Formats: sequence, C-alpha cells, structure tokens
Amino acid sequence: MKQFLQILIVEDDAVLAAQLERFLTDAGHIIEVVSTGRDAIRQVANNEYDVVILDLSLPDTDGIELCGRIKQTAESVLPVLMLTARTALSDKLAGFAAGTDDYVTKPYQPDEVLVRCLSLARRRDLHQAKQLVIGEMTIDLVTNTVSRQQQVLHLSATDKAILITLAKAHPMPLGRRQLIERV
Repeated sequence: MKQFLQILIVEDDAVLAAQLERFLTDAGHIIEVVSTGRDAIRQVANNEYDVVILDLSLPDTDGIELCGRIKQTAESVLPVLMLTARTALSDKLAGFAAGTDDYVTKPYQPDEVLVRCLSLARRRDLHQAKQLVIGEMTIDLVTNTVSRQQQVLHLSATDKAILITLAKAHPMPLGRRQLIERV
C-alpha cells in the first residue's frame, strides 16, 4: 500500500475540520476539506481519493443521502468513513444502508480516525485487480512489471510509477499536480 492517503474531509464545523486536517497532514497524508455536499460531489467527480470522511449534518444536504451520491459519483470504489455526533443505532443502521464503510461518533480520537482510514484504504487495495490491461500493455501490480505484446519493458522506477499511476486513473486524465502527488 502507498505511504500516504488522499483524503477528502466533508465537515461544516471549521474548527473540527481544521483540527482533523492538521492531524492527518502532520501524519503525512494529503487532505482536502469541503463544507457542503455540493462541493463534496464536485471534488469526488474531479479527483481520486483513498477515503472520504463524512459528517452527517451538513448545511445543504443530509450526510446519509450524500453518502449514496458519493458512492454513485466516484469512478472507483471509494471508502466512506462517517464521522458524526449522531450516536443512535438507527442513524448507524441508516449510514450503513446508504453505503458507508465505517462509522465513528464524536467526540473521537484523531489516532482512531487515522487507523480506520488506513484500514479502509488497505481493504480497498485488497479488492483491486492484480493486473491492469490497457490495449497491448499489461501491468502486473503484484510483481510490478510492465509488458507490451508479452515483452517485458525495462523502465526506471520513476517511469514505472508514472505509468502505473496513469494506468490506474485510465480513462480519466490526471493533472500535473495530481500526478506529482501520487508519484
């Protein structure tokens, strides 16, 4: 698994969002924060995240509904961690029914949120294909080899990392910033 995660925090409480962003950034992860469901959908549609941390009480939508929309909007499997003050069993059941992958109630320990994000990303990686095939090119993600027409290509580590990153995003284009962050 990669050393850092790209995490989207959807939280309308600016103080809580800033505290969590600072903690996760200090732990070496790339964090983006939005405060509305509309912004969350736009970010998910235009970026690739490893995990979304989602509050349920947002100013423009309910987090339960938003979770389902995020799952539909994402190009690939995108784990969602609900981080909310709603502690009732009915809220938790509704969250899981909407597609959340984990549920943590406030107040929370930042270390627990981090560990749960890492766990969700690891589970996501376990369910990814072991090979990427694009046209005549095959990338074996287990052995980290690239071949074209059954001929192994000898690439530098950087070239291979760039190629794998682009192949995983295919057919979506990646911007320079996204490519730099991932490689």
